[in-house]
Amino acid sequence: MGTVKLSAAELGIVVEEVEFPSHGVTLRGGHFLPAAGAGRESLKNARGELPCVVMAHGLGGTRAAGLEPFARRFAAAGLHVLCFDYRYFGKSDGEPRQWVSVGRQLQDFAVAIAYARTLPGVDTNRIATWGSSFSGAHSVAAAVADGKIAAVSSQGAMMDGFASLIHLLREVGPVHVLKLTAFGLADGVRGALGLGRVRIPVVGMPGENAALTTPDSKPGYLNIAPADWRNEITCTWALGLATYRPNTMTPRLPCPALFCIATGDVVVPPGAMEDGARRGGDKVEVKRYPIGHFDIYVDEGFENASRDQTEFFVRVLKA
Repeated sequence: MGTVKLSAAELGIVVEEVEFPSHGVTLRGGHFLPAAGAGRESLKNARGELPCVVMAHGLGGTRAAGLEPFARRFAAAGLHVLCFDYRYFGKSDGEPRQWVSVGRQLQDFAVAIAYARTLPGVDTNRIATWGSSFSGAHSVAAAVADGKIAAVSSQGAMMDGFASLIHLLREVGPVHVLKLTAFGLADGVRGALGLGRVRIPVVGMPGENAALTTPDSKPGYLNIAPADWRNEITCTWALGLATYRPNTMTPRLPCPALFCIATGDVVVPPGAMEDGARRGGDKVEVKRYPIGHFDIYVDEGFENASRDQTEFFVRVLKA
């Protein structure tokens, strides 16, 4: 069982529960307040304001599934952090529950960025985005769409939907991909007719009907998920996956970015992150870790990635 060790200072971070509207739905998240200390003073601008990192989770996840330790570590370094749940997931509102929509998640990310700029003590010019897995792609796409983001951190990201589809064919075979497509079509038809969505598990063991079925998917996800996490999602996202390619957006990044690549990842292709980094040129820094997709949330993987990300944010976001 993986673990995350947090210092007393990190555990003592104050978290304010917040909510804000997004396209008629109430989103909820945690505002992690920056810790006092010398590091915080070096991050203040002339008005005493500090940067803020906006964070969201990957496919079928919630902020409680492995994100909070990262948020606490960033806050301990003197950063504001807004860590939120997309609509239809976690503590946020929205029906039907567990509905994955790339377009709506990007809308929510944009709204969360705008809300972060209203938080007391936050420097509106120093907002960063952070994402992991599916939201690792969103952190790039949201930064490009916003145009004023000051830093991006993306880890273990699904950076190229087309490459992920080819990767999926190699890892689990065409039958699994055809099943996902069939579920997606059925979900779309039933949703359009108001008959209720089609849902499948987010993770399963090899051979099961689930979105992610590599050998490490189910044990890895359950290792970081809270007890009340729902292992199910709708399926229409699978139909448009191949057209979602944030790796092609990196030349338009408005800021420095850090890509944390798990070189042993079999859930999403690490080569897509490498491609995005190459396209981004000098804007993108790369850190590589010889670990799997879910190892970055625990143990040495977490320690290394969170350290590198904290150093990156503090360096890039200094006043």
